Amino acid sequence: MTNERDRRLITETGVAARVAALVEPAIEDLGFHLVRVRVMSTNGCTVQIMAERTDGTMGVDDCERVSKAISPILDLEDPVAQAYHLEISSPGIDRPLVRASDFDRWIGYDTRIEMATPVDGRKRFRGFIRGVENDVVTIELPDVKEGEESRVRLSLADLGEARLVLTDDLIRESLRRGTAPSADGAEPEDDDEDPARADAPAVKPARSRGPGDPRTKNKSKTKNKSNSKTKTNPEKE
Repeated sequence: MTNERDRRLITETGVAARVAALVEPAIEDLGFHLVRVRVMSTNGCTVQIMAERTDGTMGVDDCERVSKAISPILDLEDPVAQAYHLEISSPGIDRPLVRASDFDRWIGYDTRIEMATPVDGRKRFRGFIRGVENDVVTIELPDVKEGEESRVRLSLADLGEARLVLTDDLIRESLRRGTAPSADGAEPEDDDEDPARADAPAVKPARSRGPGDPRTKNKSKTKNKSNSKTKTNPEKE
């Protein structure tokens, strides 16, 4: 049974939610956590599934295990109405934070949060994680004006999106913990950088799975799905 602090707080909608509902039990059975599912227009259509071990690590072999476990389920249930590429990825260094345990694991590090429900008229926050208690995360805001409260308390139930900010300190700590695919090419995030940039390690295609593959021989000929797995070098768009 999943620990309450390991329950995902930020979940998907639409097609991504259908994919998540199908693959999460299989991923959990392997001893991994589902981090996030996204359905994107990249390469026509790409289904990106982020997963990790319970300690936050995720290697190429782990991605391959997850891919082999969930591909038959997706082939059978067919939750996506068009041809797509399947990408299995680690969360990367500047990872999404989707569980209370994610915030626990990265106390002291810089995060960017967008709330689904405004707090005092404000939805976006950036600061250092100071702790999680009673389903509330405390964030210390830098450079607040004199007389203003430097700490804000945000309800985990009202989170819209949260992620770590890529800094030198985060890279060093990720390498120490073994949760970083590689430090090569990773650079600290600039304050003015677009927050909507790619947020996972780059992926490389594996062999195609189309109508000629015996594992997909019952699929419609309009389906042409390929499995992907992570490289060991995170890149930023």
